[in-house]
This record gives sequence, C-alpha cells and structure tokens, in this order.
Amino acid sequence: MTLANIPVDRMLSDAHGVAETLSGVAGIRRTPSALLTQFTLPRFLPGDECGRLCALIDSNVRPSTIADDIGDAAFRTSSTCDLDHGDPLVADIDGRLCALLGIDGKFGEPLQGQRYDVGEEFKFHTDYFEPGGAGYIEHCTVSGQRTWTAMVYLNEPQAGGGTRFKSTGKIVKPETGKLVAWDNITADGFVNAHTLHHGMPVRRGRKYIITKWFRERPWPWPEDARET
Repeated sequence: MTLANIPVDRMLSDAHGVAETLSGVAGIRRTPSALLTQFTLPRFLPGDECGRLCALIDSNVRPSTIADDIGDAAFRTSSTCDLDHGDPLVADIDGRLCALLGIDGKFGEPLQGQRYDVGEEFKFHTDYFEPGGAGYIEHCTVSGQRTWTAMVYLNEPQAGGGTRFKSTGKIVKPETGKLVAWDNITADGFVNAHTLHHGMPVRRGRKYIITKWFRERPWPWPEDARET
C-alpha cells in the first residue's frame, strides 16, 4: 500500500467529531459546500487580545518556511512567530481553540503567529503534508498527518490579504477576531485536495493571523508545557 492510500486516523484525537461540535456553536457559519468541511466564527477573539498577540508576533518574527516550495522562492513570503506557550495569554487562547473544536490539546501543534506586509503572500497550498512528498516522513513520523486547521485573523489590513479557497471560490475576508476552521481530511480518511487555499497578497497595510494545526497522534510537547 502506498503512502497516498493509507487513511488518516481521525478517531484517536476525536477529529472525526469536530464538525458536529462546531455546528452547535452559537454564531458559527458552515460553508455550503460538499467539497470540504469549513466553518467561520466572527469575533472569536476580542480586539484587545488580538492587539496583544500582534505585539507578541512583532517581537519575535522570522522568515516563514515551507516543507516544499516547488522551486519557487517567492511561494511563501510572510514572517512567522513561534508563540511562547509560557505566556498566559498564548496558553489561554490555545486552550480556547482546543475546547472550541473539541480536540485535546496534546494533539495540537504549538500556536503560531504569521505577519504579512504589503505584497507578501502564501501561494496556493494545502496545510496537510503530501503523502510521499518532500518532508512527509520528516513531519509525519511522530505525530502523523494534520487533521484540522484553526486560523484567527488578528486585524483588518487596509486592502487585500484574504484567504481564497480554490475549489469553492470562497474568499474569507480578514476581520479582527474572526476564526476560520477546516478539515484537511475527507470523511473516509484521506487528504482533501479541495482545501487548497491562497493567502492572498496584502495590498495596503499589514495582516496578522494565528494558526493552530491539529494532528492525528499526540504532539511531542515537553512535559511541563501543558497541563493536559
């Protein structure tokens, strides 16, 4: 059996039940599509917390990286911040994201922040690691494949910076505190190519987001990093 034909375990982390959990959240909106499972939730985070996260991102950014840039040095041009989970705000928001989706925190990667300046983007990509592709063994041997993505916009750039999903044509507009979450895996356990999306270029201003990725098996958190 090839790597592409090995189904992702969605049961261990309860990733299979996230759609039902999110459907019961007040104010949440499900994207009307049979191609992918996606939700948006306005005002998930208040503006003051978003501002504090932006400041944390500014204090510790580095150039963003990617497992496979397909030979295009401009494929991802943003900056990334590995947020400190020793910070009470970061730990609290991480816990809220886990609770919202109903996935135990031990299955989540550490929370990341991203910053996009004018002209910066992340071209069409998926969040899962392509089975058999560059970096798949390196990134998936311990914790397995990525299941759900939860992303929160921390501000509203003056122009541009939306997230476009190619299969549906939907462009999610950045709004302060808005969450967008989607399942990277199909109901039968395989990676979903319909989650292909583009972090579109910022035309004016600056864009900040935080991203939380969940895995099929536990993430190797240091023993003192989580209480779960």
